[in-house]
Amino acid sequence: MTHPLIPQVIELAAPIANQVGLEIVDAVFQTNQSPPILRVDVRNPAQEDTGLDDCERLSVALIEALDESELIPDAYVLEVSSPGVSDILSSDRDFQVFKGFPVEVKLSEPHKNKLVWQGSLVGRDEEKLSLTLKGRPIKIPRSLVQSVQLSTEEA
Repeated sequence: MTHPLIPQVIELAAPIANQVGLEIVDAVFQTNQSPPILRVDVRNPAQEDTGLDDCERLSVALIEALDESELIPDAYVLEVSSPGVSDILSSDRDFQVFKGFPVEVKLSEPHKNKLVWQGSLVGRDEEKLSLTLKGRPIKIPRSLVQSVQLSTEEA
């Protein structure tokens, strides 16, 4: 479950990341640590990988903005890192980059009597996720999609 401060942190961090040439991929606030850890994952869209220098640039700018905003009033540790390569697709960019790749889609409730679909990714829009299964198109309502993961299975 996402910590309630995360949307505010992302709203604050996104323009700062843009200014230093990065984009926010995810953020997690681990309050079970002492002090709590705010981890912000970033990606450099201009490069294949995100380097330590990228993370440091954002860390310096973001810590200042977070302190000024007083979003997190108590002591915490800020970690800015690269998420590495994930096999879970989440951003619009992921769905563009991996178009045509085999994926496994897990649903919150059955669609056409299936909870799990495997096929080749065609894309997604506001309402549906599109796959092809052995050449047949399938459209799954996005409201049912729990996760989309790259698969090693051929569709």
